[in-house]
Amino acid sequence: MIHPEHQRRAYLQAMGIDVWLPRGADEPGVSDVESGAFEAADLDWNELRQCVTDCTRCALASSRTQTVFGVGNPEASWMIIGEAPGAEEDRQGEPFVGRAGQMLNEMLRAIGQSRESVFIANILKCRPPNNRDPKPEEAAACRAYLQRQISLVGPDIILAVGKIAAQNLLQTDEPVGSMRGRQHDLDGVPLVVTYHPAYLLRSPSQKSKAWSDLCLANRLSVAAA
Repeated sequence: MIHPEHQRRAYLQAMGIDVWLPRGADEPGVSDVESGAFEAADLDWNELRQCVTDCTRCALASSRTQTVFGVGNPEASWMIIGEAPGAEEDRQGEPFVGRAGQMLNEMLRAIGQSRESVFIANILKCRPPNNRDPKPEEAAACRAYLQRQISLVGPDIILAVGKIAAQNLLQTDEPVGSMRGRQHDLDGVPLVVTYHPAYLLRSPSQKSKAWSDLCLANRLSVAAA
């Protein structure tokens, strides 16, 4: 169980309040706290959600309407990870809504899943202005939250949808076209890359490739179960 003092410091740090530690203190390490790894590592779902809600770790806190934590089954075998909230997600506080969300729902139904059976999250918990790509420092500020979500869910398969999600998760600059179609590994969890639903709406000819990716993910999920 997380120590109450550690938890207090974790919440303060997540809220952007500097935490002073005496030299030589018996703590996890200042670098861990500053990086965001410490304050999320031992939180349960409610504590993690509150940390995300109160987060001021990057400048996006000043422009968001609300944070977008994630949605779905907290014990799902499938975890879907996208890039960042858009305008509608920012208003509703839920990832993948609107036309892209409907497309994702259709993709999930095609393999016997649903929004309720999977867990859906994003690399960023706040919307970047004008839906621009996340900055590296913004992704880094959110990384510990996503890592804790993955740890809590304990999925059999991760589906990374879109370039930003895949590149951040796999720490690469490869394009989606070269990452998809094969199995990757994220800390021991099989990961499959596919196209973002918004891209499929613009490029319906790529849906057959996305279907192939879903079938691969399904096979890996069954094998891992």
